Amino acid sequence: MSDEVRFTLYVAGAEAPRARQAVANLRRLGEQRLLGRFALRVVDVVADPASAERERILTTPTLVKESPEPVRRLTGDLGDADRVLLFLALPPHLYDAAG
Repeated sequence: MSDEVRFTLYVAGAEAPRARQAVANLRRLGEQRLLGRFALRVVDVVADPASAERERILTTPTLVKESPEPVRRLTGDLGDADRVLLFLALPPHLYDAAG
Protein backbone atom coordinates (compact mmCIF):
# COMPACT_ATOMS: atom_id res chain seq x y z
CA MET A 1 0.00 0.00 0.00
CA SER A 2 1.41 3.34 -1.02
CA ASP A 3 1.58 6.26 1.39
CA GLU A 4 1.15 8.71 -1.47
CA VAL A 5 -2.19 10.38 -2.12
CA ARG A 6 -2.92 10.95 -5.82
CA PHE A 7 -5.08 13.91 -6.86
CA THR A 8 -6.39 15.30 -10.12
CA LEU A 9 -7.58 18.89 -9.97
CA TYR A 10 -9.82 20.11 -12.79
CA VAL A 11 -9.77 23.87 -13.35
CA ALA A 12 -11.20 26.23 -15.96
CA GLY A 13 -8.29 28.31 -17.20
CA ALA A 14 -5.03 27.45 -15.47
CA GLU A 15 -4.23 31.13 -14.91
CA ALA A 16 -7.68 32.13 -13.65
CA PRO A 17 -7.63 33.46 -10.07
CA ARG A 18 -10.00 30.75 -8.80
CA ALA A 19 -7.87 28.03 -10.39
CA ARG A 20 -4.63 29.46 -9.00
CA GLN A 21 -6.18 29.68 -5.53
CA ALA A 22 -7.39 26.06 -5.63
CA VAL A 23 -3.94 24.85 -6.76
CA ALA A 24 -2.20 26.88 -4.04
CA ASN A 25 -4.59 25.63 -1.35
CA LEU A 26 -4.13 22.01 -2.40
CA ARG A 27 -0.34 22.31 -2.58
CA ARG A 28 -0.31 23.89 0.90
CA LEU A 29 -2.49 21.08 2.26
CA GLY A 30 -0.25 18.51 0.59
CA GLU A 31 2.96 19.97 1.92
CA GLN A 32 1.75 20.80 5.43
CA ARG A 33 -0.80 18.10 6.21
CA LEU A 34 0.22 15.22 3.92
CA LEU A 35 3.87 15.95 4.64
CA GLY A 36 4.65 16.09 0.93
CA ARG A 37 3.36 12.58 0.23
CA PHE A 38 1.06 13.49 -2.64
CA ALA A 39 0.99 13.67 -6.41
CA LEU A 40 -1.02 16.36 -8.16
CA ARG A 41 -2.11 16.49 -11.78
CA VAL A 42 -3.88 19.68 -12.89
CA VAL A 43 -6.20 19.48 -15.90
CA ASP A 44 -7.35 22.70 -17.55
CA VAL A 45 -10.80 21.86 -18.93
CA VAL A 46 -10.64 24.86 -21.28
CA ALA A 47 -7.56 23.41 -22.97
CA ASP A 48 -8.72 19.79 -22.61
CA PRO A 49 -12.54 19.66 -22.69
CA ALA A 50 -12.49 15.96 -23.63
CA SER A 51 -11.06 15.10 -20.20
CA ALA A 52 -13.81 17.04 -18.46
CA GLU A 53 -16.46 15.32 -20.53
CA ARG A 54 -14.94 11.87 -20.03
CA GLU A 55 -14.74 12.36 -16.26
CA ARG A 56 -18.14 14.11 -16.12
CA ILE A 57 -16.72 17.28 -14.57
CA LEU A 58 -19.56 19.81 -14.38
CA THR A 59 -18.05 22.54 -12.20
CA THR A 60 -14.57 23.81 -11.48
CA PRO A 61 -12.44 23.64 -9.56
CA THR A 62 -13.14 19.95 -8.88
CA LEU A 63 -10.68 17.83 -6.94
CA VAL A 64 -10.66 14.08 -7.50
CA LYS A 65 -8.81 11.91 -5.01
CA GLU A 66 -7.70 8.98 -7.16
CA SER A 67 -5.99 6.98 -4.46
CA PRO A 68 -6.12 5.62 -1.91
CA GLU A 69 -9.63 4.38 -2.54
CA PRO A 70 -12.42 5.23 -2.27
CA VAL A 71 -12.30 7.77 -5.10
CA ARG A 72 -13.84 11.03 -3.87
CA ARG A 73 -14.71 14.36 -5.52
CA LEU A 74 -14.84 17.80 -3.98
CA THR A 75 -15.71 21.10 -5.62
CA GLY A 76 -14.55 24.51 -4.41
CA ASP A 77 -11.42 26.47 -3.61
CA LEU A 78 -10.15 23.87 -1.08
CA GLY A 79 -9.37 26.57 1.47
CA ASP A 80 -10.57 24.68 4.57
CA ALA A 81 -7.92 21.96 4.99
CA ASP A 82 -9.77 20.16 7.81
CA ARG A 83 -12.95 19.98 5.73
CA VAL A 84 -11.04 18.76 2.68
CA LEU A 85 -9.27 16.01 4.64
CA LEU A 86 -12.52 14.89 6.27
CA PHE A 87 -14.48 14.86 3.02
CA LEU A 88 -11.77 13.00 1.09
CA ALA A 89 -11.89 10.18 3.65
CA LEU A 90 -8.13 9.90 3.98
CA PRO A 91 -6.87 7.33 6.47
CA PRO A 92 -5.48 9.19 9.51
CA HIS A 93 -2.01 7.65 9.13
CA LEU A 94 -1.61 9.56 5.84
CA TYR A 95 -1.79 13.05 7.27
CA ASP A 96 -0.70 15.23 10.14
CA ALA A 97 -3.82 15.78 12.24
CA ALA A 98 -2.07 18.53 14.20
CA GLY A 99 -1.85 20.59 10.99
